This record gives sequence, structure tokens and C-alpha cells, in this order.
Amino acid sequence: MSQSFSAVLMNERDNVATVLVDLEAKIIVTASYGDRKIDVKLLHSIPFGHKFAVDSIKKGEKIYKYGEIIGVASCDIEIGEHVHVHNLEGTRGRGDISG
Repeated sequence: MSQSFSAVLMNERDNVATVLVDLEAKIIVTASYGDRKIDVKLLHSIPFGHKFAVDSIKKGEKIYKYGEIIGVASCDIEIGEHVHVHNLEGTRGRGDISG
């Protein structure tokens, strides 16, 4: 059973969703943006306001939130995996990396 609308996509381009409440590992969550709805089984517990992957993201690939690049993956990230400082390298404000 999924927890409907417990997570949101901020833009149709996003490959991460943001949780609206603390969520436990192994539950299925529905992330949504407009008509786009994705059911994802969480691999980790995700605290309120944090992100999880809705697509597989390879090391070095761009991570999108708000339809904008917020960083690059520092390792491979699986669908349902917590996305945070341990696997995301921020690119905002860096002059050596372009979006």
C-alpha cells in the first residue's frame, strides 16, 4: 500500500522527490507532480524535507529538483534511495561546473 501524496516532485524534469512527512524504509510512496505519479519503494527512512531518487541516477549525472540542477551524483543512486550530502555533490555557486 502506498502513502498517497507523501512526497512531491517540484517539476516534470525532477529525478528526486521531496517527502512531506518522516517516512520509514520499505514503504511504497507515491510521488506526484500534476498528472505524473510515481510509486517508489523507499530503500531508507527519509526525514521530512529530504529527497529520494525517483529514477536511477549514475555517478556523475545531474540531479534535478525544481526543474533545476542541484548537484551531481557522487556515486550511483538507486530508485528509492535517500539523496543527500552522502551521495550528492552540490554545484550551485561553483564557477568550475556549469549547469
